[in-house]
Amino acid sequence: MKRYVVILLSLLMVLTVSAQEKRKFSPERFEAEMEAFITREASLTPSESAKFFPLLKEMHSKQRVIYDQMRRLCKSHPADEKACANAVRQCDKWNIELRKIEQTYHNKFFSVLPAKKVYDVIMAENRFHRQQMRGSQKDKR
Repeated sequence: MKRYVVILLSLLMVLTVSAQEKRKFSPERFEAEMEAFITREASLTPSESAKFFPLLKEMHSKQRVIYDQMRRLCKSHPADEKACANAVRQCDKWNIELRKIEQTYHNKFFSVLPAKKVYDVIMAENRFHRQQMRGSQKDKR
């Protein structure tokens, strides 16, 4: 009887450890899941995907630079009124820059995809990110 209890507990521990490993964030897995989701939701052909996703990666790369700067600023915790005002103004500038990058790349997307598919891609990417956030919030509970 004790042997069965030990085996059962060992099995539960292995399952728990493997479940925890699945929760670790992998940028490569995230990107692959996002591409598969967008491809499916926007009905992209293999040819369209081959032209589109390098542009999307390029856009995300440029946006990531700005997000990193914003993250550093948020961690700095400005101490006085003037520094806080400057931080807010800088964040506003970065948000505008993010929108300009987005607009530039949306226009580039039109050169490789029909407008309807560009719209579908944008909506699919937004849905994907919302689903990922909902999933990560469930994991934290």
